[in-house]
Amino acid sequence: QVHLVESGGGLAQPGGSLRLSCAASGSIFSGIDMGWYRQAPGKQRELVAAITSGGRTNYADSVKGRFTISKDNAKNAVYLQMNSLQPEDTAVYYCNAPISRFVRYSWGQGTQVTVSS
Repeated sequence: QVHLVESGGGLAQPGGSLRLSCAASGSIFSGIDMGWYRQAPGKQRELVAAITSGGRTNYADSVKGRFTISKDNAKNAVYLQMNSLQPEDTAVYYCNAPISRFVRYSWGQGTQVTVSS
């Protein structure tokens, strides 16, 4: 059973930055795609950033140019650097491994990001 643990969320002002981290039990990140998802109140969970096993990245249009996903296979960690944060980025953020429209693992507890002045 793989357990995903997200951290690094908090309160940020508009235009501010946060860096999220995702750790997993076991060395699972090196050979699979990983992604960051978010779920805002009253909305469906959405994939905002993904990184392939080969290191290629993709982003949702809403975060392109502001968010950067990266991974460290040696540390078994995935990161999401979020810059120029906007109030609409407020959500609970989760990491997981996307497989088409599904995910490989059970969801972790997520980390809350709140952008407000």
